Amino acid sequence: MVEIMLGTSPLLLEIGTEDLPARFLAPALQQLEEHAARILRGLSIRFSAIETYGTPRRLALIADGLPRVQEDRVREIVGPSSRAAFDANGNPTKAAVGFAQSVGVTVDRLVIKRKGKGEYVVAVVEEKGRPVHAVLPEALEKIVLSLHFPKTMRWGNGDLRFARPIRWLLALFGTENIDFEVDGIRSGDATMGHRFLSPVRVRFHDAASYKSVLAEHFVIVDQSERKETIARKMDEILLAFQEKPVHDEELLDTVVNLVEYPVPVLATFPREYLTLPRELLITVMKGHQKYFAVEDRDGAITNHFIVVSNTGEENADTVRIGAERVIRARFEDARFYFEEDRKVPLDRRIDALRSVTFQERLGSLYDKTERVAAFAEFLADRLMPAAKERLVRAAWLSKTDLLSGVVREFPELQGTMGKYYAALGGESADVAQAIEEQYLPSTSGGALPQTDIGALLSLADKVDTIAAFFSVGIVPTGSEDPYALRRHALGVVAILLGKSLEVSLHDIIEKALSAFPDGARGESVRAQVSEFFLNRVEAVLSDLGFSEGFTQSVLGLSLRVPLCDVRERMQALARFSEHPLYPAFLAAVKRVHNILPKVPVPPVNADVLIDDEERVLKANLDGVRGKLRPLLDERRYDDALVLFSSLADAINAFFDRVLVMDKREEIRLNRLSLLREVWETVASIADFSKLSAP
Repeated sequence: MVEIMLGTSPLLLEIGTEDLPARFLAPALQQLEEHAARILRGLSIRFSAIETYGTPRRLALIADGLPRVQEDRVREIVGPSSRAAFDANGNPTKAAVGFAQSVGVTVDRLVIKRKGKGEYVVAVVEEKGRPVHAVLPEALEKIVLSLHFPKTMRWGNGDLRFARPIRWLLALFGTENIDFEVDGIRSGDATMGHRFLSPVRVRFHDAASYKSVLAEHFVIVDQSERKETIARKMDEILLAFQEKPVHDEELLDTVVNLVEYPVPVLATFPREYLTLPRELLITVMKGHQKYFAVEDRDGAITNHFIVVSNTGEENADTVRIGAERVIRARFEDARFYFEEDRKVPLDRRIDALRSVTFQERLGSLYDKTERVAAFAEFLADRLMPAAKERLVRAAWLSKTDLLSGVVREFPELQGTMGKYYAALGGESADVAQAIEEQYLPSTSGGALPQTDIGALLSLADKVDTIAAFFSVGIVPTGSEDPYALRRHALGVVAILLGKSLEVSLHDIIEKALSAFPDGARGESVRAQVSEFFLNRVEAVLSDLGFSEGFTQSVLGLSLRVPLCDVRERMQALARFSEHPLYPAFLAAVKRVHNILPKVPVPPVNADVLIDDEERVLKANLDGVRGKLRPLLDERRYDDALVLFSSLADAINAFFDRVLVMDKREEIRLNRLSLLREVWETVASIADFSKLSAP
């Protein structure tokens, strides 16, 4: 870090704490950067860049390019209304004089400006920039106090709430110490080295040496550098065995935030534990111990693992022995649970689901399973009759692994252990796979179920959960969604689209709500659930890369038309928008839409069509309708849109030469009816009123 321009210096702030939870670190550093930038700008202090660094014991920022003096500022201070500030003769009142004195200007420098609906006197105050070192104490205190955490604590006799107790504050502007105080803690020019490897006070003479001096005291303060070090050293350790760590970005990010001086250490466990399921081995190593599992070239788990130590390499043997002792005990527990679970087949656990509450107002897990099985049967009849028996079987077994010892110990393995127990119990491969896939996609944009019955089981489970909670009035709010219903709905939409399932949201909503009492599936609940899904559909369709107009044009069809069909319509519309006929057709149908009546009109009476242009339009419309049905049935939307475009000339001729709003009511209503039929015909593909010309 160097002074990058004449007259500028870097600013260093470090907040030293007791060990912070790993999950707090990344959000805190993001806040630190954003809040520091906002606060410095608010104080007219320029900077060229801000970098943030963090370890379990410290949050730090370095802002480059700060000038020695604030920028000059011109502020407009609004005072009383002009009527209160000046009398009828234009003389200043006491209100004007008092306001001018309060802001340090003379009355003759007040100006009148319009603000909103009134006029007010305004003082234009020029403020010369102060030395930055004199302003920074205020800025740094604000920055520290601006940080928020999921959980906070107080300590000692202080009032400050922070993630963990603050033990020191370090603040330097170039080579100058910045003196400020937060809740009785005064800043200084010193930090602390590594808790074990260099437990001493480390003084700084300038901000530029921050990273290098800390490195001398076994603190790698740059989290990206620690991450690269861990990944590189693990690869180096395993190269001789032609093995590699199991890729887990989440675990790597966690471990990075648990250590200040990472030293990966290779350890082993007895091969006998390799008979346990892969996911169980990985979860035991990751979940409790934050160890990295290792796999060979073929992706098979080996009996190696890596623990990242926060002490020196000379302690590697001690770390290894301790880690191996711990992991053997953990694996022994896991093996015990796994072997005990295998003694009770999944189908013998079904009845025990009656004793487990799904939700206090929604009955037991057995009730939930019974609904999902009925829903699965409905989906199989509609979409996959040949797999009906296997799908319903998977539905009945889907929640039974929640009663197993392994899943009670490791809830994140729900479904996965069900897959293993089902396979070991003689269930078919796709039934076993479906039990695991019922929870997919687990995140927005996550992997979809690979098997067809897994997709239908996931669909049934998620839609039932949404319908169940809505039926008892438990609905997500803007800030809260404790049962992850939005994620469930996004998963439903993703499966319907990703698997091109020929079933509409309307049908699955109706089926899901039919499982609940009449009062719980009334029109208001149905409308709520439908709107909830439409909001998710809109978000997903927008993410497909189509413009808002295309999304809105098909959104109204998204409940009653399979979503895969909706997507095909959008794709066809996007292609048609580049067709030479598109602009003229769109302009013509918008003329139709703009004049449509808000009230129902009677059917068209051909005998009342008295002008040639309306008869021609009627004939063309009938011709289009005669060809349209096969195109819609076969989803030949490109051809249907070109067919629609043949109406443009007849529509324009009708509007140019026919008076729609004829004084004779019968003629007027008949012409409006004709236009209504034109619109309803073209709207069978999309709502063209939502589209705009290219």
